[in-house]
Parts: sequence; C-alpha cells; structure tokens
Amino acid sequence: MKKRFFATSLFILTMLMSIDVSAQKFSDIDKSPHDISYYKAERNAPPVLKVLYGRPQKKGRTVFGNLVPYGKIWRTGANEATEITFFQDVKLGDTEIKAGTYSLFTIPRQKSWTIIINSDTDVWGSYYYDKEKDVARLDVPVKNTDEVEHFSIAFTKETDGANMILAWDNIMVAVPFSF
Repeated sequence: MKKRFFATSLFILTMLMSIDVSAQKFSDIDKSPHDISYYKAERNAPPVLKVLYGRPQKKGRTVFGNLVPYGKIWRTGANEATEITFFQDVKLGDTEIKAGTYSLFTIPRQKSWTIIINSDTDVWGSYYYDKEKDVARLDVPVKNTDEVEHFSIAFTKETDGANMILAWDNIMVAVPFSF
C-alpha cells in the first residue's frame, strides 16, 4: 500500500513539474490608445453625449491630405470606428437622432468635413462602412488651430446644446448638436 501511494505521488509530482508554468502574457500598450470624452450640461448632471475613440499621434507626419486622405471616408480616429452615444434625443443640423449608440465617420476635405452618424456599431476602421446605414450627415467648416499632436475630441457648451470639437495636426472642426 505504501509503495503504491509513493509511486502514485511520484507520478503526480513528475506530471506537475513537466507542465509549462508561465506568467500571463499581456499585450503592449496600443500605439493609438482609446479615450473617452463626455459632454454634461452641468457638472453633476448625467452625460448627454459620450464618445469612445482611438487617439493616433501625428509623429511629424502630414496628417490631412496624406495620412488621412481628402475626400475619403475616415473612421475619425484609429483602430475601431469611433463610437458615439447619445443619452437623449439630439439634433445634428436639422436631423433628429434618437438616443442610442452609433458610429461616427467623417469625410475630411480642405475647407469642410462631412460628419456622418451611422447606425452600424462595433466596426473595425471604415473598411465596412455602409452608407445605407447613415442616420445623419452634416458639412462643417474647417478651422486652423495650434498644432495638436494626438487626435482629440472635446466639447464646448453652446446656448442650445454643445459643439463636439475634433482636432488633430493644425485642423479643427466644430460639430453642433442641439437638444
């Protein structure tokens, strides 16, 4: 009985020692990390808008017209398409948008950008963009700004809503939402 117990214990110990034990492998930090930008009408109020987006870096490159071509659909950030959540019904220009989560695409041009709210979500880049799923479109003018190294999204409070500011390189656009 003791020999059998010893043999079994030795067998189990040998098996355990032969298992490759290694630490969990985690991926490196993304070169274009994701960020979140919220708009709240008041400091302690619940959010009205939330944007999840990848933040690519300029890294000395010419961005618009080169890295981001003019006249072509852009995911408006890096990696997955930018996602925008409206916690209440809003308007983009004259188009009403129901509360919910959407993708945000843009078509950058030298003097204006087309802002696109699309019902397709969980989309990688703009490779599978489907115009048929557009919910709203609005053209907004381009403005020059000081150089912005990381693509950034912020909000400014306006009388009837908020402007979503998209900025990168030396370009910015203001996207007006009313509610």
